[in-house]
Amino acid sequence: MKFSKKLITWYLHNKRAMPWRTTTDPYHIWLSEIILQQTRVAQGLPYYLSFTQTYPTVFDLANAKEEEVLKLWQGLGYYSRARNLHTTAKYVASKLKGVFPKTYKGLLELKGVGDYTASAIASICYNEVVPVVDGNVYRVLSRYFGITTPINSTKGIKEFKELASELIDHENPANYNQAIMEFGALQCKPKNPYCIVCPFNDSCEALKQAKINQLPVKLKKLKIKKRYFNYLVFIINEKQTIIRQRKGNGIWQGLYEFPLIENQDNVKDSITSNRVFLDMIKKTSYDITPYNDEYIIHKLSHQHLFTKFYIITTKNIPAVEEHQKVVTLEEIHQYPVPILLGNFIDSFFLLKA
Repeated sequence: MKFSKKLITWYLHNKRAMPWRTTTDPYHIWLSEIILQQTRVAQGLPYYLSFTQTYPTVFDLANAKEEEVLKLWQGLGYYSRARNLHTTAKYVASKLKGVFPKTYKGLLELKGVGDYTASAIASICYNEVVPVVDGNVYRVLSRYFGITTPINSTKGIKEFKELASELIDHENPANYNQAIMEFGALQCKPKNPYCIVCPFNDSCEALKQAKINQLPVKLKKLKIKKRYFNYLVFIINEKQTIIRQRKGNGIWQGLYEFPLIENQDNVKDSITSNRVFLDMIKKTSYDITPYNDEYIIHKLSHQHLFTKFYIITTKNIPAVEEHQKVVTLEEIHQYPVPILLGNFIDSFFLLKA
């Protein structure tokens, strides 16, 4: 049987029931694809349900405040996705009158929509014959055809895209694209794939050559950067604390955090002699206690954050800069924060509220 037909047959018998598979509405498909970028289905599903319930249409999402969108996104990571999601919703709602582009090329014009997402939306919603190529697809194709070209190389990206274009089912591109992604997620898994019951076990090159665990090939990542964060968690009269919004183009843009002292290395500088701390506390009396003696290590794709929290109790409001604000302990839960701080808030501030 032809590769595409066998794949679709497997899919129709084994696919998981997902809410976005019951619709071809481009808003819902776009929403699901953005959420599932860099995210497992089990983690992304509750967020998809929350977004569709909170913002049933693209107009509802467009009219939301960015902070509200970021708060709903909290915990998913890669927050640029949420900001792009909001920007695109406003563009589609105002400039396109709520109508998403109906072609692959048109979809590529939307912020946050790349080759994979445009291909998925175009094929699922409009039946356009454009193949998706994501991590699951790379794995399936590299193993089945025994391809050793690194998937994250310029040559590999081109090679796999061309192969995917040759294999896609022209009569049923929507099911084919969903089939190969689902096959990679459920059957041809990264570790311990189910080769014994695989419908392609009689023709898979990686299985023949005992190279299942060696494929796909990926070039080594860039060196991970280490950063050392020291957060100043003020408790003012047991009622208030201080937060600030991150600006610029770095990590967590638009999210909130506590006043931060960042060291260049793990040298244990005294927090109480740091200029940032001294400018805030000035002549105010205070008590300072480390919340954690060992670093909390928060791993991002390109950097690892070694973090400590310092609890500073005082009866007077410290000197607050323009980009900082004083909020009540109850209000802290309303602001979008990185999951690192969200976990701290859940464990510490719930006891204080």
